[in-house]
Amino acid sequence: MEYARLTRYGLLSVSGADAREFLHAQLTSDIESLPPGRAALAGWCSAKGRLLASFLVVPWHEGFLLQLARDLVPGVAKRLSMFVLRSKVKIGDESERWKQFGVWGEASSGETFSVSAADGAVRVKFENMRTLLISSEAPHGTAVDETRWTLDEIRAGRPLITAATQELFVPQMVNLHTLGGVDFKKGCYPGQEVVARTQYRGQLKRHMIHAQAPAGTELKPGAEFQGGTVVDVAPAGSGSELLAVVPIAE
Repeated sequence: MEYARLTRYGLLSVSGADAREFLHAQLTSDIESLPPGRAALAGWCSAKGRLLASFLVVPWHEGFLLQLARDLVPGVAKRLSMFVLRSKVKIGDESERWKQFGVWGEASSGETFSVSAADGAVRVKFENMRTLLISSEAPHGTAVDETRWTLDEIRAGRPLITAATQELFVPQMVNLHTLGGVDFKKGCYPGQEVVARTQYRGQLKRHMIHAQAPAGTELKPGAEFQGGTVVDVAPAGSGSELLAVVPIAE
């Protein structure tokens, strides 16, 4: 078994009696119906429908854990807390309390994003014998570089919004709707009218693609690529692989 310490992700906790209702009203996914044994992708948008963050929402015994880009944690925690008002909700930064690991080769059952908890750790099943482990201790096995997990996520087509790409994209531009991260039947959330209008009026002019870049091409999130913008990139072979939002060919 192999594992990588995932340092590019942070972690927020959302707990309290109104945690589920609060997240349902803020995020693009249907959190109200999310079962205890299932994680989900979700976006959090500005009033203009632009993504402030992308989350993996993980139910746990105290409420929910939100995995997001590490460089967004302080700002997102502060801004999200502004919406709590009188709700019985507590938002905490758990990035130092918990460690996150990408694990390969750990036997697990269930569908992608199935969640299990035992011995003080939370596991989320990914495809291709991958597991996200949220724990205070590293698993047994051989440590590998974190870029391997990043590359697997790029190949799975999952976007990670970072400080470099915050407020650049509506959810459909990064294909969040095709990944189950947008529910068009749920009630209002910040930016919902813009997201719905983009979907139903055919206003989407850009979308995310998986691409390769040759050796020597210096790319990072937020950089220009083929008339668009890099979302995520990782070394692969002699070059790199990336996700980029580019204009839709007419």
